[in-house]
Amino acid sequence: MALPVTSVFAAIAALALVVMSFRVSLLRMRVGATHGDAGDPMLVRRIRAQGNFIEYVPIGLILMALLELRGTDGTILWGTGGVLALGRASHALGTLSGATPLRAAGMIGTYLALLAGAGLLLYFRL
Repeated sequence: MALPVTSVFAAIAALALVVMSFRVSLLRMRVGATHGDAGDPMLVRRIRAQGNFIEYVPIGLILMALLELRGTDGTILWGTGGVLALGRASHALGTLSGATPLRAAGMIGTYLALLAGAGLLLYFRL
């Protein structure tokens, strides 16, 4: 039971999460924050970017895997995964830089990918 499209996006997500987590760890060491954020504004941003990524990406990948298992066309899968990946990247960049338009665009992309995945699963169910 191969999931080639979902596998690509899961690998990209894992790499992105490692990068974000590593950056959080490095800044924690630099500011001496074993727990929490030590009141450092950049650490707060990095923690939130990482946390928000973790909150949304798993359900997106689950939706993609379920769609792929149902035999959904590859174009739809690549499109959904691409919108999710771009949305998460935009949100992370916006969170880290304080650029609200990037964050907003990222959330819109993320919501669209999740709604598309959920909608397609429900459509195929009916």
